[in-house]
Amino acid sequence: MPPRPHPGREFVLTLSCPDQAGLVHAVSGFLVSHSGNILESQQFDDRLQGRFFMRVHFDVADPETSLERLRADFAPVAEAYRIGWRLHDAAAPTRTLIMVSKYGHCLNDLLFRKSTGALNIEVPAIVSNHRDFEPLARSHGIPFHHIPVTPHSKAEAEAELLELMERFEIDLVVLARYMQILSDDLCKRLDGRAINIHHSFLPSFKGARPYLQAHQRGVKLVGATAHYVTPDLDEGPIIEQDVVRVDHSHDPDELVTVGRDVEARVLARAVRWHSESRILVNGHHTVVFR
Repeated sequence: MPPRPHPGREFVLTLSCPDQAGLVHAVSGFLVSHSGNILESQQFDDRLQGRFFMRVHFDVADPETSLERLRADFAPVAEAYRIGWRLHDAAAPTRTLIMVSKYGHCLNDLLFRKSTGALNIEVPAIVSNHRDFEPLARSHGIPFHHIPVTPHSKAEAEAELLELMERFEIDLVVLARYMQILSDDLCKRLDGRAINIHHSFLPSFKGARPYLQAHQRGVKLVGATAHYVTPDLDEGPIIEQDVVRVDHSHDPDELVTVGRDVEARVLARAVRWHSESRILVNGHHTVVFR
């Protein structure tokens, strides 16, 4: 595992803009003028859409160079090149609210990876429409919030969720097998800040017991998809996918076990890449600087 960035000394700049001459020179020139030393730089030129994407991880030698000063001084550069951008302290953990229902494999995996330092996230709260994982949350010292959801209480439940997000200054919401459909309004509010995970059988095997349906059809691949949440159910920009080969010897329960394992891995990668600012949304797609 690479060393953690030094707080207040290492920063990450991500940007996207119309492709044009001089972009890399403008960014590198800005960094040089602020005692910046590039530790990692990745870029992508989308020639089909005429857009440029870049992620730069850098440190600064001048102790007087602060995040606020960097942001203020980069603003004119961004305006000149019509750049959409984010600049933040590379060491700052992503404040993450995790939502779960009755399947805890993804939640447990995320909490374990956080505890070992594999994920640079802070989890101020876990939210569920059931109480099954309250003991797990308590064992990690994380406040658990039970917010039941019924057809009549959905609006109130989402209002309570938004209040928690504001109170805890949440950067990212992770639906770790949270089995409730979010309203269109909430999805729009969470644009680019909520990640969902689901099995790879969609849209072929919808509804209840998809692994049984898959077994009955003799599938040979079991996988998972992590994507950003949008009002279009399970159709947001895809962040990561993975598959595992299976065969005739796997019964439905074994398919479920394989599926849960790949779901946990795929979601963890998506959360890590988001927390490290490695994902830039490009229309209905994503650019992922791994």
